Amino acid sequence: MTKAELVAKIAEKNGTSKAQAEASMNAILDIITDELAAGNKLTLTGFGTFSVSERKARTGRNPRTGDEIKIPATKVAQFKPGKVLKEAVK
Repeated sequence: MTKAELVAKIAEKNGTSKAQAEASMNAILDIITDELAAGNKLTLTGFGTFSVSERKARTGRNPRTGDEIKIPATKVAQFKPGKVLKEAVK
C-alpha cells in the first residue's frame, strides 16, 4: 500500500476529503519524526512503540575488495509492535 492509497482509505473511513486526510497523516508523521529526532520514545498503546537506538561503531568489510572499513556509530529508528497489532497479524 502506498501513502496515497492509505490517505484515500483514511478519507473514506472518516468521511473527509483526501486533502484533510493527507494533512492529518502528514501531521502525524511530522510528530513521530520530531519526537524520534529529539531522542524520545513514542508509544501508541496497542499499536506499538517507536524508539531510537544507537548502533556501536564496528569494523566491516567492503564486499567488492574485501578490505576492512570502519563503520561509524549511528542512531536508528526502531518500531516494536504492540500486543493488539501482533494478534491482528497472526
